[in-house]
Amino acid sequence: MSALGRNIRRGIGDVRGTTAIEYALLASLIAMAMIGGVSATGQSIGGMMGSVFAQISAVLSSE
Repeated sequence: MSALGRNIRRGIGDVRGTTAIEYALLASLIAMAMIGGVSATGQSIGGMMGSVFAQISAVLSSE
């Protein structure tokens, strides 16, 4: 068997480092979900605060 064939067979059976890669992928997915959640929550809170400030401003200007 050629050296290339041996290297390919050895590389296919080698699973060292796979767990670290899987954990890194999982951590990146969790981080993306957290960023999306915080972004959506921040926009929602910003909209509510804008509405509250507009109502307060309307009440104060009518007096």
